[in-house]
Amino acid sequence: MYFDTHAHYDDEAFDVDRDELLAALPEKGVSLIVNPGCGYESSLAAIRLAEKYPHVYAAVGWHPQDADKWNEQSETAVWEWAKHEKVVAIGEIGLDYHYDDGPARETQLAVFRTQLELAKDLNLPVIVHDREAHADCLELVRSANWTRGVFHCYSGSAEMAREILELGWYLSFTGVITFKNARKVLDVIRVTPLERIMLETDSPYLAPVPNRGKRNDSSNLPYIAQVIADIKGISPEDVVRITRENGVRFFNLH
Repeated sequence: MYFDTHAHYDDEAFDVDRDELLAALPEKGVSLIVNPGCGYESSLAAIRLAEKYPHVYAAVGWHPQDADKWNEQSETAVWEWAKHEKVVAIGEIGLDYHYDDGPARETQLAVFRTQLELAKDLNLPVIVHDREAHADCLELVRSANWTRGVFHCYSGSAEMAREILELGWYLSFTGVITFKNARKVLDVIRVTPLERIMLETDSPYLAPVPNRGKRNDSSNLPYIAQVIADIKGISPEDVVRITRENGVRFFNLH
């Protein structure tokens, strides 16, 4: 049974069939899902979905693209949400330097730092978004001195991956690893122990080949598992089992 450790089912792309899709996923072999929040409304939506479906859990936090909306009330909200029995992480948090018109880097850094400290105080793992901000993300993660974290949809180098792994962190991989131009991330998978790998779709984004360009969902996880199995020289079934165990351990699910 698959564990999709990062999927945004609160996204409007699922408005037409969200309930039907989520209800059917266990029959398709997907037994666990974590839906991360990206701000106030999406964090609340993630909690509502987790309350409705036994196989769905929530993470709560402020995405770097929403960093300029963070305030004192935001910190209070995250603290209160984290008490919910189905909130298992702080995320999606981090840095995103891709957009010139996004929140100022100083603002993103401050909000990321605050949420890392909040997660540490709450004893919860963090889900990190790192887009074209590798050096700063790594520096803040190091300074936080918190070993319970994952770089989701990892896009950095194999060298940086080794540093992240040395800190005790995890890496998760999406359908990007099925793309023709994915040579760098395949090198990362080669140097990453299977015990530190998690699977994710980042739905509705990043659908794997052969469904690239379509709306993504958790039923596409087998394409991701197959690539990892080929690289590691093991069966897809072993990849599914081990990555599920990793996710259960990481998010402290019982």
